[in-house]
Amino acid sequence: MDYRVGLLGRIALVAASLFLLAYAMIDDWGVFMISLFLILVVFQIIFLIRYSESSFKKVRLFLDNIKQDKYSQLYPVKFDGTETDDLHIEFNAILAKLKEDQAEKEANYQYFRSVFKHLSIGLITFGENGEIQILNVAAKRMLNVDHLKSISEIESINKELHLAIQNLRTGGSELIKIAHPDGIMQLSVYVIELLMRGEKFKLVSLQNIQSELEEKEMEAWQNLVKVLTHEIMNSIAPISSLAGTLKGEIEHKMDHNEPLSPTDMEDFLLGITTIEKRSEGLISFVSDFRSLAHIPMPKFGSIGISRLFDQLEVLLQNQLEAHEIKLVKELNPKELILFGDQMQIEQVMINLLQNAIQALEDADEKVITLRAFIDEAGKIILEVSDTGKGIEEEALGKIFIPFFTTKKKGSGIGLSLSKQIMRRHKGNIQVRSVIGEGTTFKLIFNG
Repeated sequence: MDYRVGLLGRIALVAASLFLLAYAMIDDWGVFMISLFLILVVFQIIFLIRYSESSFKKVRLFLDNIKQDKYSQLYPVKFDGTETDDLHIEFNAILAKLKEDQAEKEANYQYFRSVFKHLSIGLITFGENGEIQILNVAAKRMLNVDHLKSISEIESINKELHLAIQNLRTGGSELIKIAHPDGIMQLSVYVIELLMRGEKFKLVSLQNIQSELEEKEMEAWQNLVKVLTHEIMNSIAPISSLAGTLKGEIEHKMDHNEPLSPTDMEDFLLGITTIEKRSEGLISFVSDFRSLAHIPMPKFGSIGISRLFDQLEVLLQNQLEAHEIKLVKELNPKELILFGDQMQIEQVMINLLQNAIQALEDADEKVITLRAFIDEAGKIILEVSDTGKGIEEEALGKIFIPFFTTKKKGSGIGLSLSKQIMRRHKGNIQVRSVIGEGTTFKLIFNG
């Protein structure tokens, strides 16, 4: 109200001054009076403009303070009920709310920054120009550095780690071994690509899994030793027992100067033959073990999955027909290409198909399904499914252990070889099974 009254009063004064100026010019009051009235009108117009802009200046100053995050300024309040007073009250309320929001945002930022820095997992963020934004304490400890300005500096620490960080995309991971003053570290490197305010940057997590790997390695060695001990003892015990029996018979004959009868000769020959066969079995077992430990490096090339499936069908056609097994092939897309070692992948697929055929011996419905597709993460998946009796849950956790087998016949190294081949291809092999419904082996390639 105060502002409007003042504005209307000033407009009225300007109008009156203009009227008097016009009257003075018409009535010829003289140059001095006309000039005086003219100066008066000019000053009144200037004061009118300044008065009308005063509130706009306050609003403009208020908005400038907000733009510059200056929330500490207070506007004077007289509590006189004027519009200027009301405007100042509103300004102060808005600034107080913005100041509170800023303090809360800053507290949250400091909280998450503190959590980020003190996580046990190493975390690094850097922009497209390679400049590191955040490097937490765990990452500094793993890389044995006090600070890093650019991600390129990691190349001097470990070239493989630098290459992995640069090349990995969202969801990508890799296992990197690096030297550290505390010993060798096995780092699991995981990368996420993010976009914030139009700027791309990467979040890299580093986790030292050396102790976990050592525990798993020790567990694997213990399982392997158990299997080896079991298999070797099964072969050596009867050999030793039979050899002792034959030795005792021969010593008895020699001590009593008894001649060897044809029956004795047959018994001795049978015993020696048995020892020979068991020895050959033990040699074969050791040979299998040696082949498991010397898998050649894969020779990578393009593999057409459709052609691979056709070749497998032709190769196993006689067995499939003999056991009355139906083979179903599913490909999506039809022209799917895999990059790997043709011979080794064939070996894995043949092993899985042979297992599936044996699993269907007593099944009512005999169907094997070969499936190939690309999953949501862009990984190429090959599956071998059967409608057999399934695998017991206890056995599922052991089927990839060398020489473990649930079959009456078999060395127990097929799945172990398959697992190693998939590891050489930077992939993985998984199994799921439901008793009474069947089993599915999944080969996962990272594309």
